[in-house]
Amino acid sequence: MHPISKAAALAAVTALFSVGLAGPAAAAEGLAGGTMGLAWGLPFCGLLLSIATGPVFYPHLWEHHYGKIAAFWAALVVVPLFLSFPFAPALTALAHALLAEYLPFIILIFALYAIAGGIVVTGNIHGAPGVNTLILAIGAVLASLVGTTGASMILIRPIIRANDDRVHNVHVVVFFIFIVSNCGGALTPLGDPPLFVGFLKGVDFFWTTRALATETIFVVGVLLALFAALDAVLYAREGRTRPDPTPDSRVGVRGLGMLGLIALVVAAILLRASWRSGIAVPVAGIHLALEDIVSNLVMLGAGLASLRLASPENRRLNGFNWGPVIEVAKLFAGIFVCIVPVLAILAAGRGGAAAPLVALVSRADGTPDNVMYFWLTGLLSSFLDNAPTYLVFFELAGGDPARLMGPLATTLAAISTGAVFMGANSYIGNAPNFMVYAIAKSMGVRMPSFFGYMAWSACILLPLFGLVTLLFFASGAPLAGR
Repeated sequence: MHPISKAAALAAVTALFSVGLAGPAAAAEGLAGGTMGLAWGLPFCGLLLSIATGPVFYPHLWEHHYGKIAAFWAALVVVPLFLSFPFAPALTALAHALLAEYLPFIILIFALYAIAGGIVVTGNIHGAPGVNTLILAIGAVLASLVGTTGASMILIRPIIRANDDRVHNVHVVVFFIFIVSNCGGALTPLGDPPLFVGFLKGVDFFWTTRALATETIFVVGVLLALFAALDAVLYAREGRTRPDPTPDSRVGVRGLGMLGLIALVVAAILLRASWRSGIAVPVAGIHLALEDIVSNLVMLGAGLASLRLASPENRRLNGFNWGPVIEVAKLFAGIFVCIVPVLAILAAGRGGAAAPLVALVSRADGTPDNVMYFWLTGLLSSFLDNAPTYLVFFELAGGDPARLMGPLATTLAAISTGAVFMGANSYIGNAPNFMVYAIAKSMGVRMPSFFGYMAWSACILLPLFGLVTLLFFASGAPLAGR
């Protein structure tokens, strides 16, 4: 493009954001969301739409250029932000997003991914209904301890090997995604990225365990029961007609020493929550607390230590590679940048451009509509990444962790469970879903298409979530008390 054309394009973009969106008072009021128009959210929506459609509709282009696509959308926020607002508040907003929120988020993802990659289940067992159900139950517990990504990495290959002589084995992987890659991760901030984002926003580490235990046990229990019944019917119907390509052998677990590093990561997170040093390091207009810096360094150190301490053979058996973490790192850098103006608009509440959305999740008297919070958070998490979706509705509910854990605890539970549970509704709702899909296909499982998988989730998950609504979030729900 000719330099003059580039300048003209930049001027047009800047004019759109600074004149048509921010209004004349924007420069004086910094990032006051009440002065910002909805078009400031277009880069955020564009990036999430790219994440949703790229792996499905243009996979080759996406695979090679997703980092550039994320950088493009982020630039559509960064450039207008500095041209429309004073330098200091613009820099502070971006620094807070990247250093105070993105950095610990991606360090945790890296640490759990690297450590879990050193734990491998060896041997093979016969995939009978009882065995399969037990593996899924174990995976549900692991998901809240090592993350849904870590638990999926550890168990997906063993459960596929156990069932590779079965005529019907697609349902095993589908329920694996439902339970292990999603719903099982609802009990700690380690389990699923949206809950860790909540933790970074001030939600108590153990609040998720206390507040979401009943919902999680109910959902996982129902899914396990449905799976056991379906698997028993299919197992009885198919007989034993196929040769087993991986004969049964003694099962073992290698790399249990990595559990010590996982404990170190947990300790680092608890340190962040419990220690108040009173010391802060100023960086780019924000102040990073000493306890946060130490926590990040401990988590990073644990992840790096696993690279030296874990057996290379264990990683090879796990099919370990850095692709998923690199993708998450690049995409979430873009997401955390693009969401900056969105959060500013949401913070303005009824006085900002997001007033219609505020009205949609609020009753006439101004109290939150927990049913709408559950379903809107969940349905968006089905197709957009569930971590930023959680963050949007967290801020929409006020963004005050003390209030959300107190009088609005049911609202926070609706947001949390919606983001975690309904990430299972599609292949792209949660990071491990597509990874499990790809591994299963590579191991010979005839996985359903994008829309075929959604047929499974529509038949199984949506009715279950309707029941969750009635039991936990509807007005007068019998189990809604916290």
